[in-house]
Amino acid sequence: MNTTAVFISVIHMAGALSACIFGTLPRSNPIQRAVTGSSSPMSLSQCQPYWTSIDGDIDAHLKHAIPIRSPLSVFEPMHRLTFSAPYTTAPALCIAACELVDGHRDQAMAAAAALRLTHAAAFVHEQLPLTDRPRPKNRPTIDHLFGPNIELLTGDGIAPFGFELLANSDDPTQNNSERILRVIIEIARATGAQGRIQGRYNELELEYVQSEDEKWSHLAWINEVCKKKEGEMHACAGACGAILGGGSEEEIEKLRSFGLHVGILQAIGSMVKRGEKAHMEVVSGLRRKALEELKAFNQEKIGPISSLVEPELLLSVK
Repeated sequence: MNTTAVFISVIHMAGALSACIFGTLPRSNPIQRAVTGSSSPMSLSQCQPYWTSIDGDIDAHLKHAIPIRSPLSVFEPMHRLTFSAPYTTAPALCIAACELVDGHRDQAMAAAAALRLTHAAAFVHEQLPLTDRPRPKNRPTIDHLFGPNIELLTGDGIAPFGFELLANSDDPTQNNSERILRVIIEIARATGAQGRIQGRYNELELEYVQSEDEKWSHLAWINEVCKKKEGEMHACAGACGAILGGGSEEEIEKLRSFGLHVGILQAIGSMVKRGEKAHMEVVSGLRRKALEELKAFNQEKIGPISSLVEPELLLSVK
């Protein structure tokens, strides 16, 4: 790819995905819009009940699982730090993928909650004031109400609690044990040393060694950070939803690929929101690839999930 490709500023797109949650999807086919290059506005009133209902269900599930109760020294920081993490679309994508392959939302709820918890745990650890390196400006942050020791221990507890929720969702009457085990492995890989942790390591190395222009000139940031952190997490979400919904192996891999592209796009968006620039060719190419993966699915059902890569929406996650 030409590394001197045209750059565009997309800061004005910030906040647009949250706008999707309050409006409707267009009647036109999203795949067709991608091919024709049409920029028809989203019909947001149809999108609103779908995404808000998913996020509401995940919140309710987690609030039930992590109530603020005795001992407060354990459950209060666990509850507050879980819900203070910035929003990620990976849990909602997991449920949307499950429903796209004709699964029921309840089948993927524990996995969506686990994804939210692992995301929160990683964010808490990234926020710990335990390094002398300067913190980049305009990053999402948390109020340090509990002190670094409590935050460290709580972060250590949040992630395995997600796996506990997953394990408890095993229901012999539903014959889902094999699927649950597969999903546990998927999430462990995506959040572990070769997934998000590696992405965070690469982020630190690139962030403090290179200038902004050097990062983008050879796409190292996209390949080593965006892909490993948000890309693989969303890929995992898409695959897990399809697994739990009873999708075929082809459907699982297509939704994994779709999620990968969605995550990379949204990670690029978070960088743009911090005042940096993204490659127009990279954004357009990833969006085309993501929508290509949805062609094999029922076109009457792909509207909500395809909205995750709408050009006016995909670069707005905080």
